[in-house]
Amino acid sequence: MGFAKEIKKWYFIFLAIWTLVADVPFLFMFFTSIKTQSELLEGNTWQIPKQPTVGNYSTVIHGSFFNYLKNSVIAVSISVILILIISSMAAYVFARMKFSLNNILYSLIIAGMAIPIHVTLIPIYVLTNKIKLYDTIFALIGPYVALSLPMSIFILTEFMREIPIELEEAAKIDGCSMFRLYSDILLPLSRPALITVGIYNGTYLWNEFVFALVLTSSPDKRTLPLGIWDFQARYGSDIPAIMAFLTLSLLPMLIAYILGQDKIIKGMMAGAVKG
Repeated sequence: MGFAKEIKKWYFIFLAIWTLVADVPFLFMFFTSIKTQSELLEGNTWQIPKQPTVGNYSTVIHGSFFNYLKNSVIAVSISVILILIISSMAAYVFARMKFSLNNILYSLIIAGMAIPIHVTLIPIYVLTNKIKLYDTIFALIGPYVALSLPMSIFILTEFMREIPIELEEAAKIDGCSMFRLYSDILLPLSRPALITVGIYNGTYLWNEFVFALVLTSSPDKRTLPLGIWDFQARYGSDIPAIMAFLTLSLLPMLIAYILGQDKIIKGMMAGAVKG
């Protein structure tokens, strides 16, 4: 009993230390965001602000922040919705329908996870120009969806394979069509995996930089990761304003993660555990 208590004590000590280490970057970002540029440069970098100010947040909010936020919300929300629809349909096919090319097609799609995104930049740039979508928010949606599908299909397929097929067999006896099997049985039961895919891709696309940089050029078409340029000059940067910008950019994804973290864990575990 004493040994178990000792292990439990050290376990909580480890968790406390790990939590502190994980929170340090966020605390640094927040404390820096409420400093002035002069206080940051003249004082200790890790020092708590002596005279906190919200001037940096005012500067960010009265700039183009909400335009960048709008562009990010449009690009990410449309992309995530399309990813969920396409990947769930494909996962249903690979998990339940038996045909000769099932394993081959599934393997080819999963192999897409190994393709570096930088290899696709030039072809996507050329294609985007040809179809007249360059420098629009919609130019980002195609690459976002295409490059997110392999991982999404993998997670959903493995999850759906664990759902007892007897449920669908009983529905077939009652005359349920293939589409209703997918929409009324598989989708509701796959909710943890769908939330996992949505949060995973939403977080990644929210911070995506390379395609936003290559496929847009006008300031009014930029997404949040590109908005930091507003606070960079030729010979210096307004670090506190950048930290305020990053803090505000973090909030939507942080709230979404807090609300869905239990579903992420359940979805990952359900897709990984067999039997």
